Amino acid sequence: MSQRYFLQLSYNGTRYHGWQVQPNAVSVQEVLEKALSTLLRENVAVVGAGRTDTGVHATYFILHFDLSKPVPDNFDVVYKLNSFLPEDIAVQRFWSVRNEAHARFSAVSRTYHYYITQEKDPFSFDTAFRYTLPLDVDKMNLAAKVLFDYEDFTSFSRLHTDVKTNNCKIYRAEWKREGGKLVFVIQADRFLRNMVRAIVGTLLKVGKGKLSIDDFRKIIDNKDRGAAGASAPAQGLFLVDISYPDWINSEKK
Repeated sequence: MSQRYFLQLSYNGTRYHGWQVQPNAVSVQEVLEKALSTLLRENVAVVGAGRTDTGVHATYFILHFDLSKPVPDNFDVVYKLNSFLPEDIAVQRFWSVRNEAHARFSAVSRTYHYYITQEKDPFSFDTAFRYTLPLDVDKMNLAAKVLFDYEDFTSFSRLHTDVKTNNCKIYRAEWKREGGKLVFVIQADRFLRNMVRAIVGTLLKVGKGKLSIDDFRKIIDNKDRGAAGASAPAQGLFLVDISYPDWINSEKK
């Protein structure tokens, strides 16, 4: 009987064409599968907690995979796997889970941060969006509270996706200052493709005074992606947390 494992990792997405394997482009998933297959001497296919787009980062990401035989207790997967991986991908934890646990479908919430720097910073050009225009952050926070009144976020979804519903439950949405940067924090049970970057891009229009809070509400009501703002650039977006129910865990490795 096969054994299922979870792996916790982080990555800088600058050099990758997103998480998911795709032809003629290097993805994080492809790099992980090659490293795991080499290390464990078995053809390993991994399933990620979600799909991050090209250039998007993760400080906390979960994947799962199945092995035909359990990994011995004295085999340090984290240490050995990190020696196989490039500098922009790091593994923090490896443990066994129940075989019905799923990295994507068992997750109960995900949290993203979007970072904006309003000064030129040579150390964050690939991890934050440089945006120098004045912003009314208080107004942006008032608009962000409007998100709690809705579940259908068609207006902030990439068009022509294969999802069955555009409904999401948002638990947190706010702007805050962190270490000289402006950070948008958003937590929900699930996210649509491009959703966070579309919300950020639209809230920036509110902060610039180009949209009122009522305008922001009407954009959501109309379920029209074309009425919302342009997506904020990928480099400012980080997946920072994923929550799972306690039942997924079996004996930890």
